[in-house]
Amino acid sequence: MKPEAISVSELNKYIKDRVAEDEYLNYVYVKGEISNFKHHYTGHMYFTLKDENSLIKCVMFKTSTATLNFVPKDGMKVLVFGTVSVFERDRYISNLL
Repeated sequence: MKPEAISVSELNKYIKDRVAEDEYLNYVYVKGEISNFKHHYTGHMYFTLKDENSLIKCVMFKTSTATLNFVPKDGMKVLVFGTVSVFERDRYISNLL
């Protein structure tokens, strides 16, 4: 029996659905170091959160950036609270508060 191949889009949709069903990932604290920080002209903030062994891509939407009491910079150690989700084109941790 030959295995049936799926598309990249189908795989990302499957992963997105599984992640969305996981209650633990709906509200999670993650600690790490900011790198590749970019404050986009739209008001959103994009950055990588990393530790010694791994990294995740993050986005903080404009609606949340207004409540920050500091300016994020590369190299900062931070504790973020957010929702893990999958953007079907790419994978990001999003809805950071």
